[in-house]
Amino acid sequence: MDLTLTAILLGIVEGLTEFVPVSSTGHLILATELFGYDAHQWAMFNVVIQLGAILAVVVQYWRTFWSAGIGMFRLERGSLLFVRNILAAFLPSAILGLLLKDYIDVLLGSPSVVAWALILGGIAILMIEKNAHPGPEQGVAELPLKQALGVGLAQCLAMVPGVSRSGATIMGALAMGIGRKTAAELSFFLAVPTMVGASTLELLGGHEEIAQGVATVGWDEIAIGFIVSFVVALIVIRAFIAYVSRRGFSPFGWYRIVLGAVAVAWLALR
Repeated sequence: MDLTLTAILLGIVEGLTEFVPVSSTGHLILATELFGYDAHQWAMFNVVIQLGAILAVVVQYWRTFWSAGIGMFRLERGSLLFVRNILAAFLPSAILGLLLKDYIDVLLGSPSVVAWALILGGIAILMIEKNAHPGPEQGVAELPLKQALGVGLAQCLAMVPGVSRSGATIMGALAMGIGRKTAAELSFFLAVPTMVGASTLELLGGHEEIAQGVATVGWDEIAIGFIVSFVVALIVIRAFIAYVSRRGFSPFGWYRIVLGAVAVAWLALR
């Protein structure tokens, strides 16, 4: 398949799946496998185009980020608590990610790990949705520090491809009694430092190979994937909050189970 077309398709996949609890990384790994490409050759592309989806969060919630930034300089309590909670939720995965980067890179090339993680994650979503008792909706700044840290610890599970960063954070938040809308927005905000950090590490590790022209996937493909994922993610973000407020997360759990089962069968029969 033409690399440009592949970049467009993967950008669409990324934009559709980054902020819903179905694992964007897992979908990208399975998609590259389906297209017949080496997942390791597309690993940096898969990570970096997530910045396009992250930019969609910044655009959608620019007033929140702007207010928090200005409020920090003015030492406003709400802004300081907002930043404190985001940092507390970010640090566990940042530290663990640095320590386990080489091992994580190996997992990123394993579609079988993705398939089983999709199934197990889907079961977890159904169980949490059934038993969790989300509290009233509140702002991210109003969350206690221990809840923000708990969400950060839950995010560490997403280092296994197929688990889903948004799924781990949202389900972790629901399990701790955080409201659905608040849980989803915390997951959106937490994605910004998390994915910027992951993409930076990936770029530092592979930019020379791209610059020398020996990489399978170059800057052109990465730029295309970035733009497409941004546009699609911007649409998804606006619809996702309204959807889960009415329907909850169970449909995503069933989707994961079905997709994971199909992937397991396909990988076994190849």
